[in-house]
Amino acid sequence: MSGASAARIPSFAEFWPFYISQHRDARCRIVHFIGTNGFVGLTLGCLWSRPLVLGPVLLLIAIVIALAFQMEARRNAAPVLVGAIVAAVVAHPAMLGAVAFAYAWAWAGHFLIEGNRPATFTYPLWSFAGDFRMCGQMWTGKLWKGRADHIAPAVPAAP
Repeated sequence: MSGASAARIPSFAEFWPFYISQHRDARCRIVHFIGTNGFVGLTLGCLWSRPLVLGPVLLLIAIVIALAFQMEARRNAAPVLVGAIVAAVVAHPAMLGAVAFAYAWAWAGHFLIEGNRPATFTYPLWSFAGDFRMCGQMWTGKLWKGRADHIAPAVPAAP
């Protein structure tokens, strides 16, 4: 689709207001917080049990995602994220549980609470980064209560 690239959000900085607009309900943010922190905890457990196998793979995944991060501005980077998940699961099969845990909580927040479509379907790498940014803000005491209308203006749905 040649026209699809022109309609995409051009940067993560411009994606962030859209991302947070999809998490206006505090309950949705809370279930994301549970999923993201569970993912981190499970990943650390996997890393603890197989550091020499999973450690280098996670480092390689981080490098590939960092290099592919700007790809989202031009096209959906799902193949990069899927490849990263496959590599992590090959290195430690329990990583599948970590990924499933995170997505189950996040998608429950979207489908059952917000009633919207997760941004990860259109912007997988930026959504992954957005989850961590939102979780970090929650760790610092922001984004816990009420609606997030004050954080970001209403943004039209992403293409």
